[in-house]
Amino acid sequence: MRLARLAAPRLAGVVSSERRPRVMYLGYPGNAGTAVPTHLAMILLFRTDTGEPLAVMDGRLITEMRTAAVSAAVTRHVAAPDSRVLALMGSGVQAEAHLEALSRVRHFDEIRVWSQTPAHAERFARAHNARAMDAESAVRGADVVVTATNAREPIVKGAWLKRGAHVNAVGSPRPTWRELDDDAKAGVLVVDSREAVLEESGDVILSKSPIYAEAGEIFDGSKPAPLSETTVFKSVGLAVAFTPFELARPADATRRSPSPHPAAPRATTALPWTRGSAAPPSHL
Repeated sequence: MRLARLAAPRLAGVVSSERRPRVMYLGYPGNAGTAVPTHLAMILLFRTDTGEPLAVMDGRLITEMRTAAVSAAVTRHVAAPDSRVLALMGSGVQAEAHLEALSRVRHFDEIRVWSQTPAHAERFARAHNARAMDAESAVRGADVVVTATNAREPIVKGAWLKRGAHVNAVGSPRPTWRELDDDAKAGVLVVDSREAVLEESGDVILSKSPIYAEAGEIFDGSKPAPLSETTVFKSVGLAVAFTPFELARPADATRRSPSPHPAAPRATTALPWTRGSAAPPSHL
């Protein structure tokens, strides 16, 4: 068993005045092709003032959904409004999650998919009315590109990207791995966290690409959205994306004296989009 990563600003167990969930991920590549997911997660939520456990939740589905939801939020702000062609580089869980999330912020007439295992791309294409293609053909002419792989070497070249394309790069979260070549990283770079990508993302570390903004700076308007430029959003995942769980608790929860038998917190799937919803919320 190998701990793949702890998506939190500090190691679990460290006392902090900040009320944030701790999210632990485990990767088991050997599960590929079985009924057991290759990535498992658990969300542990504690009161930081008393240490009381508030919630233990399975985090696999929530992680799957919020990763794609963050990409959709960025895509809505920076991708061309008339984007019609989506290229999915990878055919796993995140490819499916991104297809669902991105389809809620842009209307795609054509879905393309590529996988390092062609049979997987063909299977994805049949299930989602997409076209399985080679990597270059999938990327050329695409308005929005998603890279969701464990590639060690670049799978997308900047020479393939059309001007004004937007790339959501969510895979290969290791300092020595990368999905995009240096030319692809020459686009305007938006990240979920400067600190995190400079520690974890080979796409950023190895290319030495300048970071234009964090996603939050685009959302709050402190940095203008580069709508006419080729853009890349690099995401490595942040535990702060899970904090809406705490917002569902009573406002005076932290002011009350600890009870010997505290009531269970009200759980919620607090995500910018959910399966089966009629439309994305306005903030996406």
